[in-house]
Amino acid sequence: MEYFLSLPEGCISEILSLRLLKDVARSSTVSQTFMSATESDIVWEKFLPSDYEDIIPRLDSFMVSDSKKELYFSLSNSPILLDGGKLILRSG
Repeated sequence: MEYFLSLPEGCISEILSLRLLKDVARSSTVSQTFMSATESDIVWEKFLPSDYEDIIPRLDSFMVSDSKKELYFSLSNSPILLDGGKLILRSG
């Protein structure tokens, strides 16, 4: 474990981005470096749909997110209407 703590935060973020969401959440409790790495857009972009950049302009409601983590939870919390209500994006 000590070896991981000596890695740069960006490396830790890359490693975490390959893990499951529950592993990322658990990792945030290891150290301040890991907690900071788990907030990285590098990590959260991996959990977003691959076409999320195409989905955002099609949303029927305006969505502002300061981070990929915030965007992930915004898209995951409830069904989202797209294309004037013709399509519903559901998480899970």
